[in-house]
Amino acid sequence: MGDHAPSAAAAKKVPIPGKRNILITSALPYVNNVPHLGNIIGCVLSADVFARYCRNRGYNAIYICGTDEYGTATETKALEENCSPKEICDKYHAIHKEVYKWFNISFDEFGRTSSPQQTEVCQAIFKKLLENNWLSENTMQQLYCVSCKRFLADRLVEGNCPTPGCNYDSARGDQCEKCGKLLNPTELLEPRCKVCGNTPRIQDTNHLFLELPLLKDKLEEYINNMSVAGGWSQNAIQSTHAWLREGLKQRCITRDLKWGVPVPHEKFKDKVFYVWFDAPIGYVSITSCYTPEWEKWWKNPENVELYQFMGKDNVPFHTVMFPSTLIGTAENWTLMKTISVTEYLNYEAGKFSKSKGVGVFGNDAKDTNIPVEVWRYYLLTNRPEVSDTLFTWTDLQAKLNGELLSNLGNFINRVLSFIAKEPGSGYGSIIPDAQGAESHPSTKVLGEKVSSYVEQYIEAMEKVKLKQGLKIAMSISGEGNAYLQESQFWKLYKEDRTSCSVVMKTSVGIVYLLTCLLEPFMPSFSLEVMNIKPALCGCINFK
Repeated sequence: MGDHAPSAAAAKKVPIPGKRNILITSALPYVNNVPHLGNIIGCVLSADVFARYCRNRGYNAIYICGTDEYGTATETKALEENCSPKEICDKYHAIHKEVYKWFNISFDEFGRTSSPQQTEVCQAIFKKLLENNWLSENTMQQLYCVSCKRFLADRLVEGNCPTPGCNYDSARGDQCEKCGKLLNPTELLEPRCKVCGNTPRIQDTNHLFLELPLLKDKLEEYINNMSVAGGWSQNAIQSTHAWLREGLKQRCITRDLKWGVPVPHEKFKDKVFYVWFDAPIGYVSITSCYTPEWEKWWKNPENVELYQFMGKDNVPFHTVMFPSTLIGTAENWTLMKTISVTEYLNYEAGKFSKSKGVGVFGNDAKDTNIPVEVWRYYLLTNRPEVSDTLFTWTDLQAKLNGELLSNLGNFINRVLSFIAKEPGSGYGSIIPDAQGAESHPSTKVLGEKVSSYVEQYIEAMEKVKLKQGLKIAMSISGEGNAYLQESQFWKLYKEDRTSCSVVMKTSVGIVYLLTCLLEPFMPSFSLEVMNIKPALCGCINFK
């Protein structure tokens, strides 16, 4: 049983008629900083678990991700680090790739949105929207910094949040990090330019808008049907309906920036696409980097199910903006079936913050020398599926000692080390042949319990309830421990070798089952158990 990370030389998958074809994406991590544990559990790790589960089930699944590289945040970071936006992207793309490699994330393709393919796909979608009259031109007021001689894009402005009761003094021009409200830069109170700190003035500029109000009926039909059929998580449904209730508004899709996909329109050739217009298109362009037959995945809704993973702040862009963009082209796109959304993972007493350097970042996790399977286990057992959860070091230690070591590790070690003992006190590393398990009372009871747990596990994983799936798998380990203890196998070995052989063969079966069920969560652990180190317990063959 391998770790299921696809090899570079592996044949590129395309949908197979008659099979279950699953296209998995996780929100493209922004490239201007090192990912922290909250980012990792919210996006790539959750999607990885589901992708591994799908592959284990024999589904034809691919997992696509990559770094989101365009937009103001990259320009801002480049200014801070006194280099070009491309240099920033190259630096942080490599860091992201390294972090995810350490976390055993099994992408089929991990790409970038600054690729030529991104420009090609993005501009093609734009031209279709233009042809179909879903775009309009409007003058809008934007903040202009006289000192910097430039219009300030959303993230180049900070100020006080205008939302009553919030008043956060470092709200960005596009969104307040504290209350989560989406903003326009001109709404900020006491705005200031992030580059020079001066107060910008309001000035007119021309932009292109996506006419979301005109697409409302088609969009609502999609949301109403798919949120039920795809079993959208409750937080995704609430967030989407909040947007619909507020009333859809025209959405500006261009920006006065240099770093981005150029707008292929004579009047707007000095502008680029807004990052939230082009970023979700990155899923498509990265798939096109994976295979030239990308349309078989993305324009094949009859045969492909699209599952998307993200944190709660990304929801409206994936349930309103991106589907509207695709619907507006009038092409046969594969629209998202299921969205799995996490709340926030907070750190100790506050929030993880890239900008403030608070929390545990991907490279920090590696530097602790705590094994990757412990990090994966802890993040997944703590996955914020329905409400915010808290990362604390004491809880990490408690779960390592109380669950991984005393439950799972203890069970596997007791079983395999006993079988590895020399004949006379064990089985000489050969799994005993055992008859009569069906007439062995405690084994029969265990079999029924485990069978029920496996059904529950599959049901949870199919519904993308990953935390529940992990808990169920760990319950099987708990049942295995209780079974061993109740059997008193160390006595049985001398008193009733036949019964002892039944108990040990059954227990090895449970070990094998656990490695399969836990592989999506802790692939390196499963791989190690399946390739038992000879020093630990001899050459045991589970095949």
